Amino acid sequence: MAEAQAFETDFWKDAQSRKGWDEIVPGEPRRTIPYTLTHEAIALYCRSVGETHPLYFDEAYAKTTRYGGLIAPPSIHIMLMFACTPADDWMRSPGTVNAGQSWSYNVPARPGDVIRLEARALDKFIKRERLFVVHDNVFFNQAGEVICSGRGWTIRPI
Repeated sequence: MAEAQAFETDFWKDAQSRKGWDEIVPGEPRRTIPYTLTHEAIALYCRSVGETHPLYFDEAYAKTTRYGGLIAPPSIHIMLMFACTPADDWMRSPGTVNAGQSWSYNVPARPGDVIRLEARALDKFIKRERLFVVHDNVFFNQAGEVICSGRGWTIRPI
């Protein structure tokens, strides 16, 4: 099996380079990087979360479905969030707590898709001495189709 396109999974590596609370500017687009989704990355993600549906592994089976070929599990957007952001992105800060999220799925991500992320903080506020950020994220494929979009709330490390 070929190596999946690598991206950093050690959230402590270069942690000092992450943007902090004061550098998060609501409305400002986050810097992102395109990511080419591979069969190997899909398989690695599926193994990591225990997903075994043949739609994600078996090309012959996948061709008989309404998708006409292999796709990625919808939840792969979590992996893509990190694959499509540089090491200094504030979302990667160790100590970040997911306070909630809401996602909509439009078209499936497929092996070979070049995934692009448009993301920004919408708001930030302090409540009960905790630092909150509200953010939105939209993933596109190379045809400009929206794969999924969502809004999340995170509690930022101090």
